[in-house]
This record gives sequence, C-alpha cells and structure tokens, in this order.
Amino acid sequence: MQVAMFGGTGFVGSYIIDALLAHGHSVRLLVRAGSESKIPRPDSCVTVSGDLASDSAIAATLRDCSAVVYCVGILDEDPARGISFEALQFEGAAKVARAAQAAGIERFLLMSANGVRAGGTPYQDTKFRAEQFARELNLDCTIFRPSVIFGDPRGRMEFATQLANDMIRPPLPAIDFRTRWSPASPSARMSPVHVADVADAFVQALGDPRTIGQTYELGGPEELSWNDIVRSIATAIGRKKIIVPMPVPLMKVFALALGWLPGFPVSKDQLTMLAENNTADHTTLEALIGRKAASFDAAQLAYLTR
Repeated sequence: MQVAMFGGTGFVGSYIIDALLAHGHSVRLLVRAGSESKIPRPDSCVTVSGDLASDSAIAATLRDCSAVVYCVGILDEDPARGISFEALQFEGAAKVARAAQAAGIERFLLMSANGVRAGGTPYQDTKFRAEQFARELNLDCTIFRPSVIFGDPRGRMEFATQLANDMIRPPLPAIDFRTRWSPASPSARMSPVHVADVADAFVQALGDPRTIGQTYELGGPEELSWNDIVRSIATAIGRKKIIVPMPVPLMKVFALALGWLPGFPVSKDQLTMLAENNTADHTTLEALIGRKAASFDAAQLAYLTR
C-alpha cells in the first residue's frame, strides 16, 4: 500500500516510516524546505517539497495513495515563524483530511495525544478538534492517543533525553512535580510508551479493518510517578539525584512570571497537563502490536548514554 505521510521528519514520524517500509508499504512524504536532512530512509521514500500552507504540495503528497498518516505535532509555539497549535494540529489536520476525502482516500490515521479534550490547553483543544473533524468527514479513521513517548531520538527532540539534559545532568536538585499545592500531594503520573511500539500500532492498525472508527490510548507497561521517571533516567545515565517535591500550582506562578525566559523549562500549559496525569492501560497497545510493550527501564534507556 502507498501511504501519504505528514509529519514524517519528526521523532515519532521517522519511526512510523521505518515501520511502514519494514512491512512492505511505500511512502510519499511531505517535507518542508530546510528539513531535507531529516528525511528518514530518503532512498526509500518519494518526497514532496512544500508545507501545509500549500494545497498543491498536499495534493502531490496524496497522489496515488491509499491511506494517510497525519503525525504533525508540536510542544511549543513560535508565532513569529507561523508555528502554532492551531495552524499545525488543527488547521493542518483538517486541510489534509479534506484533501484526502476529495482525492477519494478513505483511510486516515491520526496522531493525537492522551488527555486531549475540548476547552483544555491549546495543545489539548487543537488535537481534540482535529479528532472531531476527521470523524465528521466520515473517513475510515483510526485515532491514537499515546502517553509520553520515549526512545532513541536520532537527533530529534525526545522526552527522556530532554529531561536528562535539563534536570538530571545539571548539578541542581531535580523536581518532582506534585499535582496539588501541598508537597505531600501525589506525584504526577505517566505511562511512558516506546516510540517503536507506537509506530507498530500505526502499521498494525493500517492493515486491520477492525480498527476503523476506533480511538486507542497507548501506554507502556508501567504507570510511573514523576519521581519514578526521574530515578529511572538517573539510573540509566549513572547519576544519583536529589529530588525535591514541587507543587504544580506553585510552578505555574513561576511560569507566569518567568516563562518568557528562553531557558525556563516548562510552560503554564505544560504544567496544567502534568497535573492532570497521563496514564493509559498497556493492554490496549499490546493487543494491537501482538507483543509485550517495552518497559521504561535502564535497558530501554541505554541510548541516553550514547
């Protein structure tokens, strides 16, 4: 099957392309000017130069395809460069979904995120509206909502690498995000999921008509507190770390006052999402990929030492 890929030069998208090719599919990939060096397997993909603002580039990417994967997402906005949650996570997804429908392509796989909801943070709200839009077009849609994704970043931004660099390698104590005002309140919780498992979920769903119309929350086999996550990464890179509990509401005050600084580690909206937790039942993922999901442990985090 020939698959149109949007977001294929990103962290997760590059793994989805690897999985598609490994299962015998071919890929047509939209690539922004300047991102050519990020193309995974360039000799194995047909690339189209352009961006989501170009109707002709979208149409060229969709040409002769039988399915679409939309895996465009950002963690931070850059309005000066036209990079916003609204433009990329909703408007871009809606434009590609409409173009797919016009081209007679029914199969549409959408990367969303765990915890998305109407009226949430801009990140959550735009992802949620993209889901709704795809459903309303009556495409043969499958939606994926992963928890936090980890794995070898291959030169891209990735959760565990960023956490190791920003919080664990520096000499200062690490922060354990607590969900309420009291430092004794529960630590934020997540179900870290390996990027290769997420990529395989996409590919397995592509060939399984039973997944049409379904939304899948994807999580790894452990439900971990933020404290657990910090300690796992510290162990993987051979560090001992003092961890200080910090209430998320207090961190929001700091974010409002200091969030404009380039080095401030988290935004107010990211803290809001942390406090809501981000866990998912691992059995959903394991049923899709037909194997045990990768653990968030020193063996799987060995890439952090390279």
